Amino acid sequence: MNFKRKKQIAAVLSISVLGGLVVACSNETQPTSSTTSPTNESAKPTAAQTTTGPKYPASFSYWVTMDTDAAVSIKNYSEMGIYKQLEKITGTKVEFQHPPAGEQQVKDQFNLMMATGKLPDVMGYAWKANSPDKAIKDGKILRLNEIIDKYAPNLSKMLKDKPDLKRQLTSDDGNIYAFPFVGEDNPVFVFHGLFLRKDWLDKLKLQPPATVDEWEKVLTAFRDGDPNGNGKKDEIPYFYRQTDYETSYPFLGAYGLNAAFYQENGIVKYGPYQPKFKDYLTLMNRWYSQGLIDKDYLTSDVKLRDSKTLNDLIGSQAGWGGSGLGGYLQLKRQQDPNTGFKLVGVPVPSLNKGELAVSAGAPTAQWSGIGVAITTSAKNPEQIAAWLDYGYSKEGKTLYNFGVEGQSYTLDNGKPKYTETITKNPNKLSITQALGMFTIVASSGPFQADEDADLQWHPDPDTQDAMRSWTKADHSKYMPSNLNSDEQAKIASIMTDLRTYQYEMINKFIMGQEPLTKFDEFIATLKKLGIEDATKIYQTQYERYMKKS
Repeated sequence: MNFKRKKQIAAVLSISVLGGLVVACSNETQPTSSTTSPTNESAKPTAAQTTTGPKYPASFSYWVTMDTDAAVSIKNYSEMGIYKQLEKITGTKVEFQHPPAGEQQVKDQFNLMMATGKLPDVMGYAWKANSPDKAIKDGKILRLNEIIDKYAPNLSKMLKDKPDLKRQLTSDDGNIYAFPFVGEDNPVFVFHGLFLRKDWLDKLKLQPPATVDEWEKVLTAFRDGDPNGNGKKDEIPYFYRQTDYETSYPFLGAYGLNAAFYQENGIVKYGPYQPKFKDYLTLMNRWYSQGLIDKDYLTSDVKLRDSKTLNDLIGSQAGWGGSGLGGYLQLKRQQDPNTGFKLVGVPVPSLNKGELAVSAGAPTAQWSGIGVAITTSAKNPEQIAAWLDYGYSKEGKTLYNFGVEGQSYTLDNGKPKYTETITKNPNKLSITQALGMFTIVASSGPFQADEDADLQWHPDPDTQDAMRSWTKADHSKYMPSNLNSDEQAKIASIMTDLRTYQYEMINKFIMGQEPLTKFDEFIATLKKLGIEDATKIYQTQYERYMKKS
């Protein structure tokens, strides 16, 4: 899961049939009247204050995109609970600068600042994908290796303890260039996966499917058995969408394939270029022709999916844990506390009982590529590093993940627990929107994720069970991506046209507009468009990555 806290996922489900009611999010407030001050524990000085190292800075400027959930309630991060607390703890006044909302607007402002050299002291951005080595050579941002070793003791220790994280953070030129958001080593949940109508399974006396064959039997029963009980053959057994292929590739993992580039015993491969990809297409074509997947999937959108789900037309689908499965359950229970509407999450299916399919949508990297760089404009980079390092301390981890004690969380037997301001917000804000008043945990930042916070983001047992089930997969084929700027340009040049052709042909194969006898022609065209050259580039970067110390 590219981490958008995925873990860095913060999605809000809008249900059109209910007037756009916002529900709790997957990975994903008004504050209460409480003005409780931080406890003595949360205000303890960090290592940087108690050693002979630098003190925290009096002030600095910080450019960072504002999280959309936070923007519901505040206009600037200076209003956010954690930064108010950090100012009390460190004495540092931070001037936050937020670019206009929108991916292109953020990119345009970033590029303008880099071109003009008019830089804030600190910049939070997707540095990994934006030529950090060049930014260092051009004198825009600082190499942080020595600064972290000397002035950021918490992060320095973490990098010593987590060599793979250090490899992810280190560029081809040997530079560490950002303070990262660090995911947990052992994710509690996978945030995207397959789920079915459990009440339909029960009505038809079926068990949750574990293999592709079992799925076909279940989908056929959903098509023919009138599980919604309206006397019409209007059920959509599986709501397939083109984005399913891109985000979680349901059923592809059964054939040992990944949707894009992956490695198998150190050899880089591309999923759609493998012979077994034809088996996957054959399956999807059969299901489409038999009416087991949505005939109109190319024109279906999120609102239509949500409407059909809540109106008892969809039997199964792939979706997010919180804003999908959990959101539907929440809405149905709000409509009717005694609703018979039930959902169950299941692992990615395998071909044979007891096998593990290749992971679908699992978080596999400790770092997403988004981080906080210190620019050459900073007059006190060592002190800023000490301030950023607070997020990797025990106290900082609690602060960033839970917010402000007495407001967004309280201590229960010594452990942080979100208050009802977060979990049952009186203004009907989702969990991540409510947290946005207090912390950036729903997006990313210079801190480490907390497993217990993740558990509390998804308090519904059915959602927790589903997301645990999605972790049951083979993650061994994960391949870290660490392309340098030249490689990124070459890959973009190859893959833009290749993917356009690929998705067009995949849809034609599935819908029967092109016979699968043309699969060899499809493979030959991928070769002509440069897939083998792209694979060689990824092979080179993978080998280079694995050699990093």
